[in-house]
Amino acid sequence: MGMDAHNRFLPDWLVRVRSGQLALPRFQRFESWSHGEVGTLLDTILRGRPIGAALVLAIGDNEPFVSRAMAGAPKPTERTTEHLLDGQQRLTALWKALNDGFDDRTYFAVLPSENYDPSRVRSFSRWSRNGQRYPLWVDQPDEQFSRGLVPISLLNPAIEPDAIRNWCDSATNSILESRELQLTLGTLVTAVREANLPYLELPVDTPPEEAIDVFIQMNTTSVRLSAFDIVVAQLEAATGRSLHELEGSLRAAVPEAERYVNVSDLVLRVAALREDRTPTESSFMRLDLQRLANEWEAIERGVGGAIRFLIDERVYDRDRLPTVAVVPILASIWSQMPQALDAHGEARTVLRQYLWRSFFTDRYDRAAATAALQDYRGLRARILDRDADASIPVLDELRNPLVEIEELERAPWPRLRNTLARAILAVSLRAGGRDFADDTPASWEHLSIREYHHLFPESLLDNDGMLDDSDINLALNCALVTWNTNRNIGAKEPIAYLRERAERATLGKDEIRSRLDTHIIPFDKLNVGGYDAIPDRDERGVAVKRDYESFIRARAEAIHAIALRLCSGEDVR
Repeated sequence: MGMDAHNRFLPDWLVRVRSGQLALPRFQRFESWSHGEVGTLLDTILRGRPIGAALVLAIGDNEPFVSRAMAGAPKPTERTTEHLLDGQQRLTALWKALNDGFDDRTYFAVLPSENYDPSRVRSFSRWSRNGQRYPLWVDQPDEQFSRGLVPISLLNPAIEPDAIRNWCDSATNSILESRELQLTLGTLVTAVREANLPYLELPVDTPPEEAIDVFIQMNTTSVRLSAFDIVVAQLEAATGRSLHELEGSLRAAVPEAERYVNVSDLVLRVAALREDRTPTESSFMRLDLQRLANEWEAIERGVGGAIRFLIDERVYDRDRLPTVAVVPILASIWSQMPQALDAHGEARTVLRQYLWRSFFTDRYDRAAATAALQDYRGLRARILDRDADASIPVLDELRNPLVEIEELERAPWPRLRNTLARAILAVSLRAGGRDFADDTPASWEHLSIREYHHLFPESLLDNDGMLDDSDINLALNCALVTWNTNRNIGAKEPIAYLRERAERATLGKDEIRSRLDTHIIPFDKLNVGGYDAIPDRDERGVAVKRDYESFIRARAEAIHAIALRLCSGEDVR
């Protein structure tokens, strides 16, 4: 298979994008460049420097791949004659910048001056309100020129000369100044017109599988394709099906999945496990693609079941998920889940054991992919093959013991990516997590207005308790409450806030105790304070430290007791 090398200047590329002669095979990844990368490309062109090379596949009477137009391009008016295999990000960036096609950004060339900006391109964020695009000055020629800027869209090779003349007239105060500005713009327009993006062309008779192989090789030597991108291309060649479309179907069917994981990564991990492979990139490259396409409905069903199970267990999103390793395993099992009532109920119990032991052991802290395959095999044998004696490593107390109470006491702040810290938070939310003030139970929707709150305030512990940050910022000193509740509590002693809540007309101590119980917070150990009445600073510090450590121990014991029940499969509410 030979490839021909050609030169092609930017105006010709843009004509082909506009007419639809140049299209993207649907296995191509989507637009992904940052605004910084777009600006760097434009700057390179204005400096007259090379911008790399592209790869196209020549098209005969029939397109070998289903295609789509480039992002931002108009409806095609001519027959597609080329598929762009490499160069999509560059041409998309150039097309949209030169046509002011970014919704949230406008690009400018910096006009030459004595103090020429090191970068010859600047960009500004855009936003819309009530049908008006802001900031207003970005669309006003005089304001643009006063800042030494000219819209990149004015340098589009397809723009009419009158448009440049009119902009210069509007931007300046005299005919002479306008003509001088037109000459300056002429040099910038020339730089764009003369930008050369050479390309290699695969001939019309190139077999589709060879074209995809070249596409993968070309892309992995420059901007590396992800494993998902490669599987997308290989699946298209092997089956004629679009993994992008299949993924879109999954996202529509299970929109909640994106709360927990990257869906593209998840489907590859599930497919690998279902083929009895470790969920790693090397396995993704060896997937049976026809099987992946044929079993997509099962994968989609499995993801849906796994996400519903997590929601039922009151694990609501990736910020509250102790370890992401569990999601593909759950989805792989749910894709084959028995439907008979008794078998289904027994399976849920085993999965609950699996889930919570994954949270309260160090099973996935290292060699997670190998551990995932081993646990999947055990779960599959126990649940699907009905082998009651099948070994599930994560459930083996000798190999993977549950954490001790002392380990819970040391778990850090749950905002950190720490499995045990988030496991503690997950238990507290599973109990209901009702807000201290408005009494709303925890849910995914309500978590969006909640904040991580120190039960013993930082200022109290830091000033008088003789404790450092690692002692203060503990998972057991944390509760998720609404931002309004968090502001009202502030730096008050626990007893002061609890008393304020209990003395409200509609509340009392029993109601406050009930709400704290839904966070597994021991009321009696939190109902402490009166430290201001202790005149000696050292004595006050000792009292604060004593009460705080007593609270942490009591909450650790309570959390541990519930964790033991969950890890045994009990449906604790």
